[in-house]
Parts: sequence; structure tokens; C-alpha cells
Amino acid sequence: MRALSVIFTTYNATAWLEKVLWGFACQSHGEFEVIIADDGSKPETGTLISRLKGETGLDITHVWHEDDGFRKCRILNKAILQAAHEYIVFTDGDCIPHRDFLKTHAAIATPGRFASGSYFRLSMPASEAIERSHVESGECFKPEWLQAQGMPRSKQMRRLVASPLVDRIMSPLTMRSCTLKGGNAGVWRSDLLAANGYDERLGYGGQDRELGVRLQNAGIRPLNARYKTTCIHLEHPRGYADPAIMARNKAILRDTAKTGRVRAERGIQELLDEGYRVQG
Repeated sequence: MRALSVIFTTYNATAWLEKVLWGFACQSHGEFEVIIADDGSKPETGTLISRLKGETGLDITHVWHEDDGFRKCRILNKAILQAAHEYIVFTDGDCIPHRDFLKTHAAIATPGRFASGSYFRLSMPASEAIERSHVESGECFKPEWLQAQGMPRSKQMRRLVASPLVDRIMSPLTMRSCTLKGGNAGVWRSDLLAANGYDERLGYGGQDRELGVRLQNAGIRPLNARYKTTCIHLEHPRGYADPAIMARNKAILRDTAKTGRVRAERGIQELLDEGYRVQG
């Protein structure tokens, strides 16, 4: 059984974080650690993590730095350095994994590839309605339950059914848009280090995609996992979205694609040069 390191970010969203950790407590794949990359949350988040470590028995490492604005790329780089295993599964602190989420990622991990999955986005009422029993039973992944919470039936609900048949039919149709998505992705730690991790020049919007472009520039090809592995995305406000920052991110992304850049201009190595040391 392949051991995995799971990394996701959080920021002052304890209700959603608790639901996500319920999902990881239900995984059919047993060998994994969880690294929570905390971009400056208040003490309530640490208190919740300590409680859930005791309740669930999950192997959780809480990597935190002070709140100094949106520094998601920096805290992700710190978490990558903390990872103990060779293969890293990225998700988000607002994404509840299906019970076979990690089992599938472990099975499809392939040298020279990064896995690019997706998620199904929920409404706020459906997000708020999810309780621990719905996660443990898998009910919150069922279209009929989601429709009972007011979610309209849509083609995107196919993402909730990870099966060989759906994957065989749908994956060839979506290969063109196969980019790295931070809510559901798998990357070898050695490839991340070679790419110098996330580029800390980027604010909110497109950080994961830019990393994926650099991985592809290095010859690491995407493996389409959109219909192989499943998670559901909880709704939340996005007050940190800044059009000017997103425009700058898009310019960096275009430059990465145009120049064939492989390594982040400001990433893991620069973090280490500043004196950052792994917790332990």
C-alpha cells in the first residue's frame, strides 16, 4: 500500500475544516498523513485540529504562520517541505473527499505524471446541511440527497460517480482542460521540489494552474482523474478575490507558458535561503 501525504490549506473556516476531516477519517486507504497548511488562522483552528486528532486518530500536522494577508503559496511550500511521503495529494480545506479518494490516488500514481482531478461544487444550503452522519454514510455524495437540499440536477453530477465506465466515456472529452487543480491533484514530491514548489509571487487565482504548466514544461504530463476520484466543494465567500492581483497572476501564467519556465521564481529554495526549517 502506497503511503500518501495529503496537503490542504485553511483560513478561519473551522466549520468547513471539521467536515473535511470527517471525510479523511472515513478513507478506505489507511496509510496517509494530513498536513494542514494554515495561512494565519486564529487559535480556534488549532483547538479544533487538536480535538479532531483525538477523536479520529488521524495523523495530522498543523503548519501555521502569522496572518500577513493572502500567502497561500508560501504556506503550501512550507507544507511540502513537511511531507514525509513520496507522493502528495493536494485538496482544499473546503473539499470533502469521497471514501475512496485516497485509494484511487494511490492506485493511479504514475512516475512522470501528475494527476488532475476535479470536484462538484455545492450551494451554501447544501454545504451547511452536511453533518457527520452524511459524510460517514456517503449520503452527501448521492445526487438524490443533494437534490433534496435544493441542488438542481446537472451534468456535473457525473463527477460524483467515479466509475470505470464513466471515466472511459468522459475523460477523452475533457483532456484538453486537464490542468492541475488544487482541490484534487496528485504530484510526486520530487517533481514539486524540482519545480521549486508554488510561486510565491502569485496571490489568489490560478496558483495551481501555474504550477501545472511548469510541471508540463519539465515533461511531467497530466493524468486525467476528473472521473476517477471524487470530492465535493463546500460553498464560501471569496472576499479576498482582487481583480488586479488575478490579472497579474494571469500575466505570470502566460509568461510561464511562453518561456517554458520550470522553476518557480520565488519558491521553496528561497524559503530555505531565508532560514525556514521544517517542524519536527
